[in-house]
Amino acid sequence: MADAIPGYVTETLIAEDIDAYLAQHQHKTMLRFITCGSVDDGKSTLIGRLLYDSQMIFEDQLDALAADSKRIGTQGQEIDFALLVDGLAAEREQGITIDVAYRFFNTERRKFIVADCPGHEQYTRNMITGASTADLAVILIDARKGVLVQTRRHSYLCHLIGIRNIVLAINKMDLVGYDHDVFDAIVSEYASFARKIGIETFTALPISGFKGDNITSAPSPNTPWYTGPSLIEHLETVEVLTSADAAGPFRLPVQWVNRPNLDFRGYCGLIAAGSIKPGDAVRVLPSGKVSLVTRIVTRDGDLGQAAAGQSVTLCLADEIDCSRGNVIAAAEAPPETADQFEAALVWLADEALIPGRAYWLKLATQTVSATTQAPKYEINVNTLERLAAKTLALNAIGVVELTTDKPIVFEPYAANRTLGGFILIDKLTNATVAAGMIHFSLRRAQNVHWQPTDIARADHAALKNQAPRVLWFTGLSGSGKSTIANEVEKALNLMNRHTFLLDGDNVRHGLNKDLGFTETDRIENIRRVGEVAKLMTDAGLIVLTAFISPFRAERDMVRAMLPEGEFVEIFVDTPLAVAETRDVKGLYKKARSGQLKNFTGIDSPYEPPLNPDIRVNTVEMTAAEAAAHIVRQIMPLK
Repeated sequence: MADAIPGYVTETLIAEDIDAYLAQHQHKTMLRFITCGSVDDGKSTLIGRLLYDSQMIFEDQLDALAADSKRIGTQGQEIDFALLVDGLAAEREQGITIDVAYRFFNTERRKFIVADCPGHEQYTRNMITGASTADLAVILIDARKGVLVQTRRHSYLCHLIGIRNIVLAINKMDLVGYDHDVFDAIVSEYASFARKIGIETFTALPISGFKGDNITSAPSPNTPWYTGPSLIEHLETVEVLTSADAAGPFRLPVQWVNRPNLDFRGYCGLIAAGSIKPGDAVRVLPSGKVSLVTRIVTRDGDLGQAAAGQSVTLCLADEIDCSRGNVIAAAEAPPETADQFEAALVWLADEALIPGRAYWLKLATQTVSATTQAPKYEINVNTLERLAAKTLALNAIGVVELTTDKPIVFEPYAANRTLGGFILIDKLTNATVAAGMIHFSLRRAQNVHWQPTDIARADHAALKNQAPRVLWFTGLSGSGKSTIANEVEKALNLMNRHTFLLDGDNVRHGLNKDLGFTETDRIENIRRVGEVAKLMTDAGLIVLTAFISPFRAERDMVRAMLPEGEFVEIFVDTPLAVAETRDVKGLYKKARSGQLKNFTGIDSPYEPPLNPDIRVNTVEMTAAEAAAHIVRQIMPLK
C-alpha cells in the first residue's frame, strides 16, 4: 500500500489496505470540536472545505457534490462545500442547518470529529448537544456583519459547558477585500465581550471557507499581514485541557458489575479523571467503604495502570457493596456527596420548567428524582443581565437550586464535567428537558442530618394494631372525593381503626393558605400534603386525602415517599359534565365565565390515573356504595 491514500478515497479499497491504513494512523490523538455561530456565517461550508482538503470524500460523493452544486448550490458554477454537511432536505430547502451533523476526518497528525451546530436561536438545544462532548469550539463570524447576538450566545454557551479552547474564525474575508482593519475591529469587539463572560484566551484567524484562505496553509497570499497558523495547523497542534486530566484524583462512575461466575467480581466503567494502578487505595461512594485495587482488567488483558478516558474493569480486595451508580474514587481525595445544589440550567423543552415538579436527574451513571425551586435568576446572554424569573422557557438559561430524593456523588462542573454535568428527564414522556451544570452543594445539605429515634414507625403501627396506609382520593372538583373519603373514614372508625382525613379545602385554611392555584402552587400543595401524610403514617395512622391532585407526576411523587404498598390511589371517576351538575360551590360557572383561572377541567388539565389501585364510578354507585367497595378492597389493614 502507498504511504498515504492518494487522491480521493474510493470505496473499492481492499480490506488489507484499509487495515494497513488504520494501523498506520491509530496512534493519532483525537480532537472533538464544534463549529457554531450565527445563521449563514459559513459553518457548513467550512466543514465541507475541511473534508475536501483532507481528501475524505468518496469519488461518487464528489461527483454528486458537483452535480448538486450546479442544481441547488449557492455558489454559481463552483462547488458549494456546505452541501457535504447540510444533509437534511429541510436544510437544503431553507439554507440553514437544523440538526447537529457529525463528520470524521483526519490529517497526518491527528484525527477529528467535528459537529456542525445549528446557528438559529430556536435550535440552541441542538447546539448544546453538539458542544457537550467537544474539546474545542470554532466560532465563526461573518466579516461583513461582525459580532452578532448568536455569536455572543454561542460563546457564552461554549464557556458555560466547559469548552476552554476557543477559535474565533472570521470568515468570508474575501467579501471584505481581506481588509486588515476589519479583522482587527472584530477581534477587538469580541475580546471585550469574551472577557466579560470569563473567556481568557482565544485564537483569531482570518479565513475564507469558500476560497480556502488560511484553512490548510498560512499565510494566504491574500492576507500577508496575518502571521499565525492556518486553521488545520492550529487544530493539529492545540493542547486540549479538560477536567478529565490524568493529573486529577481518580474517579470511576460504576456502570456495571461484572459477575460471570462465583470467582470473579469486577466493577466496569469509564475513568472520568485521574489514574489508577493495582495496590492503590480506593473509596466507594456514597457508602464510604475503602478497599484496594487488585486487578485492572480489559479485553486485551490486565493493565499495570489505567488513566482518564479508558474503559476498564476494576477488581477490589474486599467484597464490598458497590453497584451501578456508585463512584469508585481515590481514597484520600473523594468527591462530595450531597442532595441539594445550585446549578446552571439550559432549558431544552417546549414546555416550560415547572418548579416543584419531580424530574429524573441523570448524572454519570446515577439516576435520582429531583425537584427545582423557582429560578434564582435567568441570564440574558446578550447583555449578561440577571433577570427575575418564575420559570425557564425553551432555550432559556438560568441558575436554580435543586433537591434530589437521595444524596448523589458529584463534583463542580468546572472541576469535572462527568460528575458535574447532568440532564433532567420528564418522568411521563422520558424526554430530556434540560442540561445542567452543578456549581456547588448548598451548605444546608451538609448541616442537616437525620436524627435517629428509638421508637420506630413499626412500633407506632403495632401499638394501634394496624398497617399504615395513605388512601389517596383523586378526581375532578365535584366528583365526590370528600364525601366518599368521609364515608370511608366513618366505616374505618367503626372498625376501631386510627385514621385522619386531610381534605383539600381544609388544608388550604392553614398549612397551605399561602398557595394559589397555578400549576407550580398546586405541585407545592401536593408536596406538602404528601410530607404530612408520610409523617402521619410514621405515627401508624391510616391517612385519607381528598385532593384533586390533577397531575400524575405529583401523585407518583407522593407514592415514592412511602414504603412499597402503603400508597393506595383511588380514582373517583366522574365525567366532567356530571361533575358540573354538582357544582354546589358555583366554581365551574365562574371558570366558564372566566372569573376563575386555572380551574381543573376547564383551563387547567386533569391527568386521570392510568392504573389506579381502586376505581369507583359515582355515576354507577352512590357515595355509600363507593365507600363500601373501597373498604372491601383495602381490608385487611393488618
